[in-house]
Amino acid sequence: MPSHADLLDDIAALKAQLAERDADVMALREELSTKRVEIEHLKLFIAKLKRMQFGKKSEKLDHQIEQLELRLEDLQANEEYVAAIDERAGKLPRKRPAREPLPAHLPRDEKVYLPPQSACPTCGGDLRQLGEDVAEQLEFVPASFRVIRHVRPKLACTCCACIVQAPAPSRPIDRGLAGPGLLAHVMVGKFADHLPLYRQSVIYAREGVDLSRGLLASWVGASSALLRPLVNAIQRYVLAAAKLHADDTPIAVLAPGNGKTRTARLWTYVRDDRPSASAEAPAVWFAYSPDRKGIHPQTHLAKFAGVLQADAFAGFNALFAGGAIKEAACWAHARRKFFDLHDARPSALTAEALHRIGELYQIEEAIRGKPPHERQAARQLQSLPLIDDFEIWLRESMLKLSRKSDTTAAIQYALNLWPALKRYCSDGVIEIDNSAAERALRGIAVGRRNYLFAGAHSGGERAAAMYSLIGTAKLNGVDPEAWLRHVLTHIADHPVNQVDDFLPWNCVASLGTTSTASQA
Repeated sequence: MPSHADLLDDIAALKAQLAERDADVMALREELSTKRVEIEHLKLFIAKLKRMQFGKKSEKLDHQIEQLELRLEDLQANEEYVAAIDERAGKLPRKRPAREPLPAHLPRDEKVYLPPQSACPTCGGDLRQLGEDVAEQLEFVPASFRVIRHVRPKLACTCCACIVQAPAPSRPIDRGLAGPGLLAHVMVGKFADHLPLYRQSVIYAREGVDLSRGLLASWVGASSALLRPLVNAIQRYVLAAAKLHADDTPIAVLAPGNGKTRTARLWTYVRDDRPSASAEAPAVWFAYSPDRKGIHPQTHLAKFAGVLQADAFAGFNALFAGGAIKEAACWAHARRKFFDLHDARPSALTAEALHRIGELYQIEEAIRGKPPHERQAARQLQSLPLIDDFEIWLRESMLKLSRKSDTTAAIQYALNLWPALKRYCSDGVIEIDNSAAERALRGIAVGRRNYLFAGAHSGGERAAAMYSLIGTAKLNGVDPEAWLRHVLTHIADHPVNQVDDFLPWNCVASLGTTSTASQA
């Protein structure tokens, strides 16, 4: 029989074993918790990739779409029911709404169709016009090339040996074959309609005109060099604003020597205060950089003072340190964090966060286009209390979550930017988000699908210049092709210190036509 001391030793050994097992269990629990967080993070990452590749681009919630679909089905069913009742009652089917007339500014070619009879088919009497029926049809006439012959007669004096001749008209490209209209068409095709130069070359070949891609590229380069003073004027105008929207997007650039590409950036800076009832013209300036280092926006905005609305890119932080530039954050970016979580795995917390942010946007919808003082008063009265309550709710919710969860990361992202997110409530000129900059980058994102890369850094700088010109024209509702044709026709003979005369808002009267797609 074991002694009392042996029993005590056994109990101590058992306790040690139990403590060791408890420690192992705790370690396994921590490891399992870490694995679960990692699995959930990977699931979210996969869901984001699937949505980017295959999903819808809108960030509206699915239940909103379902409600709209059900409502549409109810309306359709009701229309079918009413139509069936009308048919049983012997009524004629309801007429569809009248078709909108074709635009009045389009030229009209009139074709008159006379009856084959020159006399009355019944009695043989003379015919006279009683009225007419007119029906319009929209037709497309393919664009055509035209050769402009510049003829300068030489005139000789009959009394002496003097010869006079008119001076040769200037050309956008010295001794170049392309006229201003063709140059404008090529550049708008590439930078607005996203047609690479090799595709344009094929299109022109179908018209019987052989224009190689290399020739078109040289024209674009020469034109962008001619338009550089105008781009500089847009830059000065944009950076003179008191509030700017800023963002960037990647573009592929061919690296010299090895045939591979590297990722460069296009930065956009937008001046647009129209939502706060400003009469100042909007404009956008693009800048190119070979990488995404913070020194680039810091250099671009070295002389800027005011409010900068942007995302949470760390490269902007040095700009805010001096105090001359104030940070205004973007609620759309904060919302996107919660939306991605809700889209991957819906929860009550993400739904509540999206609902609260949606209330802020509803207030903005009601005051868009009103003067700054009215917008500020409405935000102080309605938005600010919602934002303060939202902050309290976020901090309380974060206490119930794992520090490593994606939901905690989304909340922390918003709380880190909270003073900058609230800033728009104290200034009626500031917007709730940075959508103006994202809209400016939309055309570049579309263009990336159609071309592989820029051939060199010079090509990236050229693209930034042309995107600045075309983007500014669109913001002002001006047809970019008509505007560039006008500018290229006259800029070579125009004093360089008066280049502001060619800014889009100063050329509307000269162009005579404007585009309705100002936000395209």
